[in-house]
Amino acid sequence: MNETDLTPAPEPVAEIRDLRVEIDGRAIVDGVHLRVPPGRVTALVGASGSGKTTTGLALLGEYPDGAEVTGEVRRPGDGPVGYVPQHPAAVLNPARRVSALLDDIARPRVRHLPRPERREAARELVLRALADAQLPDARPLLRRYPHQLSGGQQQRVVLAQALLLGARVIVADEPTTGQDALTKAGIVGQLAALAARGIAVVLLSHDLDVVRALADEVLVLRAGRVVESGPVERLWAAPRHEWTRRLLDAQRAAPPDGACDDAVRPTLTVRNLTAVHDRRTTVLRVPHLALRPGECLAVVGRSGSGKTTLARCLAGLHRDHDGDILLDGTPLPRSLRHRSRARLAAVQYVFQDARAAFDEHRPVLHQVARTAVRLRGAGERAATEEASATLSRLGLSAEQARRRPGELSGGELQRAALARALLARPRVLVCDEITSGLDTVTRRGILDLLAALVRDRDDLALVLITHDPDTAALAHRIAVLDAGELVEQGPARRVLTEPRHPFTVALRETIARLDPYTRA
Repeated sequence: MNETDLTPAPEPVAEIRDLRVEIDGRAIVDGVHLRVPPGRVTALVGASGSGKTTTGLALLGEYPDGAEVTGEVRRPGDGPVGYVPQHPAAVLNPARRVSALLDDIARPRVRHLPRPERREAARELVLRALADAQLPDARPLLRRYPHQLSGGQQQRVVLAQALLLGARVIVADEPTTGQDALTKAGIVGQLAALAARGIAVVLLSHDLDVVRALADEVLVLRAGRVVESGPVERLWAAPRHEWTRRLLDAQRAAPPDGACDDAVRPTLTVRNLTAVHDRRTTVLRVPHLALRPGECLAVVGRSGSGKTTLARCLAGLHRDHDGDILLDGTPLPRSLRHRSRARLAAVQYVFQDARAAFDEHRPVLHQVARTAVRLRGAGERAATEEASATLSRLGLSAEQARRRPGELSGGELQRAALARALLARPRVLVCDEITSGLDTVTRRGILDLLAALVRDRDDLALVLITHDPDTAALAHRIAVLDAGELVEQGPARRVLTEPRHPFTVALRETIARLDPYTRA
């Protein structure tokens, strides 16, 4: 026994004992114990619906509506618990600028100063928190509204809010969702720095690379129960439970077979595209991009590089652009409001934040079926049968399909969003970071399904907006964006193994540092 074995464990800053959360007789968390020591990162991993978010929110004293709760949640001391949600737009007031959202938190911290000094002191606190959240030089962002930020920028604004609150515990729910590898590495570094300052971090994540790089202790959940726990290195080296082994084994997926014929006429073509925000700020330039039937194109780049803007232009959701987007050689109207029903069906968009794309008051099955009725003229009965079959194929049971969106996990709802798009029978399917919030097993299943769709439907083309190199590796071709510019494109294998642009080279090097399998 060495000296460190005799050192008593620090008192936890938060603790959960025998937590059970039940809704309508169904336990979504069952007998969970969690000890959160200061200065350490405790990760909760597991499939969508395993109870990670419910457990994390319990530390804030928040539970689903109508839940019956037993067990004990202790938070010694008076320090607040900060929360960084998986879908940051849901907690950012869309009617207020970023500066107002953060100033409201910063002002109470400078009340002790003379009145003339308070405003500038509050602004310095805000800028420091944004820099700590990996948004340096953020003054231009302060005037924007949340919807004018990328998903990654929204996430970091919410993290800045938690830092301004001076939280002793930060619950980070998928903080790297939708982030490129470079930004992901920055978030990992920031959370590690928070832990080094004595702040406890509870990480809820599907991203096993991040968990391996950051966590001290890992709890593996399945169906609301902890099936395995222990130090991160032990779990990676010698997982004891079958489910843990499945999560780790599913982390890598095989690249697609074959390549597309460049002689085939493109389904979708982008020519001289220039997109702007606020009618004056250029955020994207794409001279040329082509997508052929049976092809999967991955668009990669750091958060804020223009990936989502490109996707929204293709779908008619961002009309402030010049240049042409052609479907089968015919220009598409810039706005979806001016696209015919057939063209709306032809180009379908699956959002990163699936929850915001559903009506919370109607069952998921009805909303999925409605796509076939509205865009293809299908009858109600036939549409419902097709929707049920598609949802089942994507892993949602008939009972889950009858639930409302709020009763599904993020991963389950993302699968429902994909089913809804598929019911339009699109020619082009644009998926915006749809696997970034999923566990490895579910992500592998979704990607295998998408690959099968492209393989089996020779008229379908797929655009994957992604920060994840494993997802990008499934594509036939990759386009790389940096600071709104298309800096590189080509066959996936060549771009991933022999990158030519400095940004792509840096991205590849960062991936190697984060990848646990390259360090094992």
